[in-house]
Amino acid sequence: MSPRVNKATVRAYVEAFNQGNFDAITGLCTEDVQIQGVLGQGSLSLAMGVWRELHEAYRLQLEIEDMVGEGSIVAVRLIEKGTFTRPFRGIQPTGKSYALVAMEWFHLRNGKIAARWGARDSGSMMKQLGVA
Repeated sequence: MSPRVNKATVRAYVEAFNQGNFDAITGLCTEDVQIQGVLGQGSLSLAMGVWRELHEAYRLQLEIEDMVGEGSIVAVRLIEKGTFTRPFRGIQPTGKSYALVAMEWFHLRNGKIAARWGARDSGSMMKQLGVA
């Protein structure tokens, strides 16, 4: 697929993520997609559990700042924002908000996400949320 099509897929992924529409995300991924993030690596079903927890705890939203696509690769710099309103992995909510820079790198196959790597400044997030 063209970089234009691949970028459109990544934009649709960000939009679905922001809406908490995990069925739409599934439809944007290949069956064998691999997800790598700050909490580890694995299948889409493993990532979905973490993503659902993040949405419930932080009501997080992603905003695309920059996107570059070449061939089957799309790289995105995002601003991630959220407010800590529900417990997350044993940590009680503080009610505080945060904003940080996140990077995601996608490999697409036939217009679908085949692999996704994500990195974010979790230390900054915890500091802004008042979590030691």
